[in-house]
Amino acid sequence: MLQKTADRPATLALGTSRVTTTFRDALDDAANRSGISTHEFVLRAAAEKLQASGRHFSGLFSPGDVNAAR
Repeated sequence: MLQKTADRPATLALGTSRVTTTFRDALDDAANRSGISTHEFVLRAAAEKLQASGRHFSGLFSPGDVNAAR
């Protein structure tokens, strides 16, 4: 069982990823249209997928921000 502790900021190190140019362009376009950085767009998409699979966490950048974005 996971113990509840106070959530605090944590660094997430993502390595260099190589993707096709068409995927990169589509990702950049979607992020730009959303008005957020590509990095934030990817993290928000991952958070939504984690929530959909039943994972629980307080937020992405701050507590409650993932639910507020919906």
